[in-house]
Amino acid sequence: MDFEKTENGSTLTVSLIGELDSMNTPELEEKLIKEIEGVHDLVFDLAKLEYISSAGLRVLLQMQKTMKTQGSMVIKNTNDEVMDIFKVTGFVRLLNLA
Repeated sequence: MDFEKTENGSTLTVSLIGELDSMNTPELEEKLIKEIEGVHDLVFDLAKLEYISSAGLRVLLQMQKTMKTQGSMVIKNTNDEVMDIFKVTGFVRLLNLA
């Protein structure tokens, strides 16, 4: 799993690439916590994310909780495979999907 970030003022867009699973979520979580300091709007672009495990879902949920205190978070460009995982797990009701 890899990620690219783009900053535009107080908006941070994070594009996740590959598979987000228990092997790489600790590193991603550590980097995101540092990156979102001072960010008002956090956008996750999942166009290139092929798979997300429960560990990855937990990271998204944690980021959303954090962003509720300092701004907002939205997830966009979710492909069919990842959207199916969101639906099966009930995360379509928990996350702000665009």
